[in-house]
Amino acid sequence: MKSAALCLLAASSSLAAVLPGPPVQVPLGGGLNPTSHSHHGSHSAEDDSQQSFIDSWLETLQPVKDSINSVIDTATDELASATSTLNDFKDDMFRKLQDASDQANREFPDLTIYQLIQLSNHTKKFVKALDKFPDVVKILNGTEANHTLFVPIDEAFEHLPHHEPPSNEFIEAALKYHIGVGNYAVPRLLSTNTLPTAYNEKGLGGEPQRLRTRVSLAGVTVNFYSKVVAADIAAKNGIIHAVRHILVPPPPLGPILALDPSRFSTLLLAYQKTDFVKYVHGLKINGSTLFAPDNEAFAALGPRANAFLFNTEKGLKYLDALLKYQIAPNATLYTDAFYDKTGKEEKAETREEHYDLATLLPGANIGVDIKTIFGFKIYLINGFTKAKIEDVVGKNGVIQVVNKVPIPPRNKQDTEDAGGEIELEDLMERLAGYVE
Repeated sequence: MKSAALCLLAASSSLAAVLPGPPVQVPLGGGLNPTSHSHHGSHSAEDDSQQSFIDSWLETLQPVKDSINSVIDTATDELASATSTLNDFKDDMFRKLQDASDQANREFPDLTIYQLIQLSNHTKKFVKALDKFPDVVKILNGTEANHTLFVPIDEAFEHLPHHEPPSNEFIEAALKYHIGVGNYAVPRLLSTNTLPTAYNEKGLGGEPQRLRTRVSLAGVTVNFYSKVVAADIAAKNGIIHAVRHILVPPPPLGPILALDPSRFSTLLLAYQKTDFVKYVHGLKINGSTLFAPDNEAFAALGPRANAFLFNTEKGLKYLDALLKYQIAPNATLYTDAFYDKTGKEEKAETREEHYDLATLLPGANIGVDIKTIFGFKIYLINGFTKAKIEDVVGKNGVIQVVNKVPIPPRNKQDTEDAGGEIELEDLMERLAGYVE
């Protein structure tokens, strides 16, 4: 079975590191985690148990690790398998509910989402877990609002590790993370990049954690790794999509980067060289946007600039400034939603938007333009830098993987130029006002 593991949340096509040395890992407990245990002093044995469960679950997905291209261009046998599962799922629904609704339209206006999955032979394990949490059942059984359930088929539970079960709090959060707020049938997903869920995340200031969805010729994929294998089953109170893998609330941004050192080894090395993780752990932030340059982006700076930044004492101060410029604190900007520091969410309503975000580099804002072209979102940073992988959702924010290392413009009115390799003197000039 071809699919992408959760370790691909930050993308997984392999690239050689720009700089020599072994891959650098940041601690799973908190790299770029503003609500770190070291800052608040609230680390517990239960936290260790939860993280251990997630780590074990990630390991079970390693055999199915693929590149982002494989996620987008899924092989023919995957399509055949998905079609077979889809037909089994829908046939099961129709056999049990043939007197309840119009079979041809796959609509069941008299039954709730919960009632439908209760009747299916393909979702019994999810229902068993669900029944232990009446408040979550109430969401799926209520008719006050519409929801979209991404329900894992029973085969999805085969991927769970043999491990001590996580706490009820974690299980409830995971169940809620499968529930989208609102109606999201496939036609709507075509123009949706992320959608809010019923799980409110403390790391985002209490805002809804989001699911990343993409529609391609191969079908619908959720959070890079879970394929939709049955779509658009309409209930009285929303929509059901069946998915191949269980959806787990994502880890913090730092651990997401560390899960793919083949793409982010240079950025991880920069964090290590500047002791950046320790600096971030001293901050208290509610959500953030990380504009993460991959290895190719660092390579594009050129060998002279890289040698200065990574191999000289003076250069490390400039590297630290670059890293601070890559993070917009208290502002989580997805392609189709914005969580600001007050917790307010604003969705993109116009065809073109501009945001001017403060960064961790004092006095240096970063400009973001989100454009809609033929229904597709294009995410631009400082005029020219593109987000090559958008909306990598995390516990405490979102990662936008960029094709160039963001550098403050020469002045506030300018945008970055579209050129490639930068002259070292130009780099130093543009950062001079931000380096002590």
